[in-house]
Amino acid sequence: MTGLELTTDVLVIGGGPAATWAALKAAQDGADVVLADKGYCGTSGATASAGTGVWYVPPEPAAREAAMASREALGGFLADRRWMTRVLDQTYAGVNELAAAGRYPFPTGPDGKQLRNGLQGPEYMRRMRIRVQRAGARVLDHSPVTELLTDPSGAVAGARGHRRQAGEPYRVRAGAVVLATGGCAFLSGALGCNVNTGDGALFAAEVGAELSGMEFSNAYGIAPEGTSVTKTAFYSFATFYHADGTVLEGAASQGGRSVIAKALLSEKVYCRLDRADAAAQKAMRLAQPNFFLPFDRLGIDPFTQLFAVTLLAEGTVRGTGGIRITGDDCSTTVPGLYAAGDAATRELICGGFTGGGSHNAAWAIASGTWAGRGATRHARTLGVRAGTRRLVAAGGAGLRPTGTPGPADGFRAIVTAVQREVLPYEKNYLRHGDRLTASMKVLDSVWEESRTALHAGSGDTVRARQAAAMAAHARWMYASALARTETRGMAKRLDHPAQDPEQHHRIVTGGLDRVWTRTEPLSAAPTAPLEVAS
Repeated sequence: MTGLELTTDVLVIGGGPAATWAALKAAQDGADVVLADKGYCGTSGATASAGTGVWYVPPEPAAREAAMASREALGGFLADRRWMTRVLDQTYAGVNELAAAGRYPFPTGPDGKQLRNGLQGPEYMRRMRIRVQRAGARVLDHSPVTELLTDPSGAVAGARGHRRQAGEPYRVRAGAVVLATGGCAFLSGALGCNVNTGDGALFAAEVGAELSGMEFSNAYGIAPEGTSVTKTAFYSFATFYHADGTVLEGAASQGGRSVIAKALLSEKVYCRLDRADAAAQKAMRLAQPNFFLPFDRLGIDPFTQLFAVTLLAEGTVRGTGGIRITGDDCSTTVPGLYAAGDAATRELICGGFTGGGSHNAAWAIASGTWAGRGATRHARTLGVRAGTRRLVAAGGAGLRPTGTPGPADGFRAIVTAVQREVLPYEKNYLRHGDRLTASMKVLDSVWEESRTALHAGSGDTVRARQAAAMAAHARWMYASALARTETRGMAKRLDHPAQDPEQHHRIVTGGLDRVWTRTEPLSAAPTAPLEVAS
């Protein structure tokens, strides 16, 4: 192979908050670290382009209890209290560290104390990039990974990728790898999600890792029609309307988004943030200025004027499914492989309901920290052997066709075919077993084409792999959704509208050419009566 050759203790794949926390903590623990980002670390991804709340709760028993209890029923009691406690502890420490060592400029309240329950993405990620570089990690920008490398035993031993600006391949030998590549939003157009195509999950499955919670993947964010900003929290102040100005009864940002989806199948839906008083309007503009950019550019006052809205798929970016975690250090079923952030399942703290911004932001800090440190410990157990192991390429679809290669731009057809099955509300959001089964048949065919014929020249290899990742992601989602024959959390089934106490378990999935599912019992019984999230 020609191109860049590197050897390191820990390779972190990704460039968002989870990736930077993983790289930072591994470097602080004395590891040699390489971070490889598909974009420019600090500016790409869902967090860098937005603001986000953070599940930051002081260590006061009553406050912590309320924080944990708030999502348990919504998530179908699939969350784990031990993990919730760990994440709250680690997030509290991490955010305080960001304030002290990172000098993040948190705003202050009337009492002069900093308000640390929210972050402005651009400033947050700018500071995290600086911290990673100052800790000594090497950052490879615009260097998407295309496949993992293993040793003959099957342990992950590095990765291979493509340096876009240099126009050359690269390879990194590593003692351990952290996947922090984000979730999958299927190129739906949601803000900051064009890099979130599920690559990490594909890489993980190709080396034998499992996924969990993939049925909780039908997240759709509200956005003004023709725009990409899916900051849904402020729509709690909204009233939704038909085109004739009458109220769309039952529509709401929480508990009524399915009403919006059903209406959008046959008509336009309009909105106005008319339940926000003057104080709330001022606070909203200060908290999330980017939310208002589309309105300002369009000359719309969202508090007084009607505007059309749409729903954009956010998949496992705002959902909770991802790579299955098997240890407190965010290890997976594959030696040497760790997962963090949206690439990993968030069922442990959210159960079956979206983590939104705050819980996902907390998970990124905590899981990134644990994965970076866990990967460092694993790399140390290998010693000098890490740099001498024989490397085996793990990549398949989009890299090594098993049949006659198709056209070099075949990835475009794959992406279009996948989007036809996962973006429409009537298929993914308003789920029904018959429609899921029909989509699975299509997606199985799309995957077969991806495996047998999908390939691309060096310049489009990344896009071919993205297409394969989206196809794989869609199949895991729908296989898991079919396996959960009930409504629990955000995994709603129109043909099974009730919650079934006998299905109080997690669903694990995996496989590529042949997707499989199995149930995984919880470690403890629910602590309250089961309820169905509205």
